[in-house]
Amino acid sequence: MKNTTGNWMRYLKAVFAAGHEEERGDVPGWVMITLMTAVLVAAILALALPALTDLFNSAIEQVSR
Repeated sequence: MKNTTGNWMRYLKAVFAAGHEEERGDVPGWVMITLMTAVLVAAILALALPALTDLFNSAIEQVSR
């Protein structure tokens, strides 16, 4: 009699292992995207900060009257 249980176990391990391989992803790519987003937000904020400050001061003056 052949070892059918052992064959089935090897077969099942191979089937499940093929679908669940470890995927690490592209960590350096995500780091680059995060840094680029942070730089973009900082640049937009640097350009818009004077206008936002004027807008805030104008709103406060209208409320204070």
